[in-house]
Amino acid sequence: MESERIHNGVMAVTLSVKNVPEKLAERLRQRAARNHRSLQGELMAILEDAARPPLSIDELAEKVKALGLKTPADSVDIIRATRDGRRD
Repeated sequence: MESERIHNGVMAVTLSVKNVPEKLAERLRQRAARNHRSLQGELMAILEDAARPPLSIDELAEKVKALGLKTPADSVDIIRATRDGRRD
């Protein structure tokens, strides 16, 4: 019988993925290392992101409003700053 586990106060389910190609597994390990996570932690982050409910139009509008964008050029500046910050 499988032992019961708790994750964030909820009973956790154990999932497994079989027959993962080695090249894919290696890319996942590299991604985990870049994000300073274990492979398990990286897979959990990927699953959480994939299962996140989509934003409603109102939620998306609030996020854009919170960024303080006034012109399309403002968004270009944010994208460039984010991109350039990753180069450091």
